[in-house]
Amino acid sequence: MKNTYFELINQTYYFPQEGFDLNQGNLTFHGISLKYLIEKYGTPFRLTYLPRIGDQIKKARNLFNKAMKANNYKGEYFYCYCTKCCHFSHVISEALEHNVHLETSSAFDIDLIKRLHQKNKISKDTILIHNGHKTDEYLEKIVSLMDDGFKHVIPVLDSKMELDRLYSMTKEELTVGIRMAINEEPQSAYYTSRLGIRSAEIIDFYKSKIARKKRVKLKMLHFFVDSGIKDNLYYWGEFRKALKLFAELKKICPTLDSINLGGGLPIRNNLGFEYDYKYMINELVSNIKNVCEEEGIQEPDIYTEFGKYTVGESGAIIFSVLEQKQQNDTELWYLIDNSLMNTIPDAWSIFEKFILLPVNKWDNEYSQVSIGGISCDHSDYYNSEDMNQQILMPTYDPDKEEPLYLGFFHTGAYQDAISGYGGIKHCLIPSPKQIIIDRDDKGNIVDRLYRDEQNVQQMLEILGYEE
Repeated sequence: MKNTYFELINQTYYFPQEGFDLNQGNLTFHGISLKYLIEKYGTPFRLTYLPRIGDQIKKARNLFNKAMKANNYKGEYFYCYCTKCCHFSHVISEALEHNVHLETSSAFDIDLIKRLHQKNKISKDTILIHNGHKTDEYLEKIVSLMDDGFKHVIPVLDSKMELDRLYSMTKEELTVGIRMAINEEPQSAYYTSRLGIRSAEIIDFYKSKIARKKRVKLKMLHFFVDSGIKDNLYYWGEFRKALKLFAELKKICPTLDSINLGGGLPIRNNLGFEYDYKYMINELVSNIKNVCEEEGIQEPDIYTEFGKYTVGESGAIIFSVLEQKQQNDTELWYLIDNSLMNTIPDAWSIFEKFILLPVNKWDNEYSQVSIGGISCDHSDYYNSEDMNQQILMPTYDPDKEEPLYLGFFHTGAYQDAISGYGGIKHCLIPSPKQIIIDRDDKGNIVDRLYRDEQNVQQMLEILGYEE
């Protein structure tokens, strides 16, 4: 009996599932024919499916609102998009269509904010939260937003020194937040995060500095766990510490009315992914509610800064397999038409997992393979997949069949930001073309080329070979 790749997936997971299906034996992504895109544009290419962004925003907002209603929660919920996750105009514009607020992390982010306002994408009522270490340039640009009439500018103090520097730059009233430094996960090389102010110092910092400055109002406590919101002892332990600190601060600071749950909800990184979003969000809300009742304080407004969750599942990158190489009795390599370390840097640097599926040949038998890029770096390969640390892909005869096409899915967050867009890549391998997928007013799928593949002329100009 033939053991096909389709039978493998169908027996291992529930398939088809949200976002993934087959049409005439070829993979579709949210109803989009990937084979059609391959034939139209060629590989490699990145794609962004914009409607998925709105789907994610609506899902999270709906779950928070339902949890607040179920818990008789008195505060409000505010959804902020974390711009550093993906800065592209079409991505942020899509998020803004769903009435999100924005979070920034560097000086140039402020110029982006101003350009969005010029294009009527945001108003001066949009809430702007400013995180990260703040250079003088960053602080000056934050102040310039206030000078321009933006009404809800909230710099989150990452260090105690930022307050005096910010205070000296303006005579206007300041509304600030404080980022609480958390203890890192046990496997981390460091005990306490370098980001934020030590929790043991925050109360004294408020009493000795913030409370003594008449023009400063403390509005927000910012709590951030880099690994995201997970149902484990580590997350809940740090979360309870933050709530205890919030309650202690609230009793001496009447203006403190918001808690910012930095760190995002996870996204699907394999076909067997399980995460109870409804349960986790209800637990977040109910825990805040319970602590406030225990401490006799008012429930705060809840802010989230979802970046990866917002845009991650909108992205994919499609490759062709250029060559099969049997390097020994057990290792069969599929070499793709770009570099993995260039295009999906998180898979290479921090061993992040993504959904990996073939586009075609689902009726072929399968075999264990290794996926490698075409750079000369020995570590340019995909570390592993979900099935017992193995990658299983359809077999094929490259001399008799069309190429095998592979897709890495849910790559919409951070990959361009980390690898750099439009610049020089390792081994001068060009950045792939980028395609935007949307739906028109009638619900029909439309596609367009956003950027063509990087060419040699562009590279030579960057490197100084062209005057």
